Amino acid sequence: MAKEIIHTDLAPSAIGTYSQAVKVGSTVYMSGQIALDPGNMELVSDDIKDQINQVFKNLSAVANAAGGSLADVVKLNVFLTDLGNFPDVNQIMADYFSQPYPARAAIGVASLPKAAAVEMDAVLELQES
Repeated sequence: MAKEIIHTDLAPSAIGTYSQAVKVGSTVYMSGQIALDPGNMELVSDDIKDQINQVFKNLSAVANAAGGSLADVVKLNVFLTDLGNFPDVNQIMADYFSQPYPARAAIGVASLPKAAAVEMDAVLELQES
């Protein structure tokens, strides 16, 4: 099965040797997104809630470029430098997702690129058209 590289200027460009997402068949593997503003490639804020919202906006932009939306997410991985911020993830996630929610993992990490406080990646399963 052929793979398709997904890219959009509405999400931050890759800051390393990876693609924003790769589509294989109806499955989309999205790379991790941090809270970078796609316009200037800087963190949107030091505030965790602002960062979480920006990460979901970035993931949404990539999902849209792949022909889907956050509603197509089947697996979400959340990486936090402080697991004490997990209640904020849950609260804000409810603004972007509805039931049934995707499978999810939350992982505490020592650090993230560009001193971000949160990073998320996702797997989408696109609906048959």
